[in-house]
Amino acid sequence: MSATSSAPQHFLADDDLTSAQQREVLELAAALKADPFSATPLAGPQAVAIIFDKPTLRTQASFTAGVAHLGGYPMLVDGTLAQIGVRESVPDTARVLGRMTSAIVWRTFAQSALTEMATHAGVPVVNALTDDYHPCQILADLLTIAEHTGGLAASGPALTGRRFAYVGDGANNMAHSYLLGGALAGMDVRIGAPEGYHPDPEVLARAAAIATSTGAQVSVHTDPASAVDGVEVLATDTWVSMGQEGQKEERERPFRPYQLNDALLSHASPSAIVLHCLPAYRGKEITDAVIEGPASRVWDEAENRLHVQKAILAYLLGHR
Repeated sequence: MSATSSAPQHFLADDDLTSAQQREVLELAAALKADPFSATPLAGPQAVAIIFDKPTLRTQASFTAGVAHLGGYPMLVDGTLAQIGVRESVPDTARVLGRMTSAIVWRTFAQSALTEMATHAGVPVVNALTDDYHPCQILADLLTIAEHTGGLAASGPALTGRRFAYVGDGANNMAHSYLLGGALAGMDVRIGAPEGYHPDPEVLARAAAIATSTGAQVSVHTDPASAVDGVEVLATDTWVSMGQEGQKEERERPFRPYQLNDALLSHASPSAIVLHCLPAYRGKEITDAVIEGPASRVWDEAENRLHVQKAILAYLLGHR
């Protein structure tokens, strides 16, 4: 399949979508969840390259199933065999895959490599996780929030007025994507994190700029109880991200007061729900009682990866 002449739209970071586009994708995801095989933009089947440089479970399962649901063929590419950027340059890889596939999905390390892939591919490129952002996960979380806190807003940003708190490592890809995606959705987004683990100032500034146009709020708190006070949604993530395993003991110590446990949950709204992108390290960032408790919506959240990723692919391919 040759590259198209018009420049494709990519999904490399959460704010590659406008607030209105994000809402459109979430509406499409809800429709595809209700009727999973109603859209087949990849019928043929057309291939989608799905590349993994990092360990994966939900990303592989949801993208391969999703491409199949859309009528396509999921072309799995083992990053350890391809050695993109080592054995073969990113631009050369992009030009090859772009002529054989309708889209490229890449789970990798450097955001700059993903951007380079998008520059040369000629087809839509989707971020399936980098060190900087995890935008597909945030779309899944937003859909889950909508489902359990009254649905999408009647108009405007998708989740106007919802209060959300993330506690733990505020400098990681999940915190960055929550700031950007949550601001686009019109939410009150609070990051609870210890000093030294706050979000990238540039990402925080982008989220604040988005918030001025969507009515959202973004803030960073060092007191975890202050961060979660009265919120309808709490989320956390592992304290030790992929590639940081050698710093495990050093990293865990400052995060212990930010554990998502019953005591911290008690500061949130009585009807608050709990999210975790998984894998979860029970007894570390979240307790077994909370992830298995009545507030947990973690398994709905995991399933929703499938629906939002189908929606983003269909949207980028122009089948809305």
